[in-house]
Amino acid sequence: MNQADMSIFQLVLQASLVVQLVIVGLLAVSLASWTVIFGKMFGLRRVRALNGDFEREFWAGRNLQDLYADAAKRAEEGGPMNRIFASGMREFLKLREKRVLDAGALLDGARRAMRASFQRELDVVESRLSFLASVGSVSPYVGLFGTVWGIMHAFTGLANLQQVSLASVAPGIAEALVATAIGLFAAIPAVLAYNNFARDIDRIAIQMETFIEEFSNILQRNIGQAGAH
Repeated sequence: MNQADMSIFQLVLQASLVVQLVIVGLLAVSLASWTVIFGKMFGLRRVRALNGDFEREFWAGRNLQDLYADAAKRAEEGGPMNRIFASGMREFLKLREKRVLDAGALLDGARRAMRASFQRELDVVESRLSFLASVGSVSPYVGLFGTVWGIMHAFTGLANLQQVSLASVAPGIAEALVATAIGLFAAIPAVLAYNNFARDIDRIAIQMETFIEEFSNILQRNIGQAGAH
């Protein structure tokens, strides 16, 4: 192989079947991870926007009953905070309809409903994040396996040569190193995206947990005012 043939494409074509399979697999995984990255990026942006819209509406001083009616109508297209509020308010109203008078039972029921809804929403937000973590941790080792295999294959082929030079060794080693390069190409964006998304999801989770506590305080005040009357 001369210098003109030392392009990455030519190196892949000249590589052994195992190395080629490793490279194709890593490229497929890289494409899948980029699909997840863009999907998660737009998804988290939408979650933040919807939660922000609901918080502004919630703190605008609207009647809780009216806000609940609107939240129940837009349960599907609304954000996670919208659904958490709706689940807590729904349970609170159900318990009041059943003539549950104990303030602690009313508040605990609403909080349990909101915590369950919070966990469901968090599971949705965190979906496919583990895939990025797996790509980031496994891809370099898969690429390294392809490199080791390619180097073994290259040195095995040298056994039949009478005279070994750098020119005869270099193409085989270069072919093998392409696998490591593509493994890093797949892993680095996945690791960076995972760390960034994990921080964003932590902030979203804290925001939703804070809302649960604040809404619980509002319900507690309402219970106290109702009991006073």
